[in-house]
Amino acid sequence: MTETQQKPSIDVRTVPPRERHPRIFGLLGTLPAGGSMLITSDHDPRPLHYQLQTNFPGEFGWDCLEEGPEIWRVEIARLGNGSACECCCGSDH
Repeated sequence: MTETQQKPSIDVRTVPPRERHPRIFGLLGTLPAGGSMLITSDHDPRPLHYQLQTNFPGEFGWDCLEEGPEIWRVEIARLGNGSACECCCGSDH
């Protein structure tokens, strides 16, 4: 099994549109620091990228593996830089 096959993945082409982002964020929430997941889509996932940057700045890396026009593949990694929480509580909320 290759490294790519061992990563969690979701093919949103098979998921109803209103369930896509909740499923992706649910899977992202299970990733440990340094872990990554793969997403396959039938459209440019730019809105998802923007949502990650806005709601979780500095927490996730984004690597486009394939950029359309029919299929987009993205690898999203949870960064291990400890920037998930900027307060002093020590939580990763």
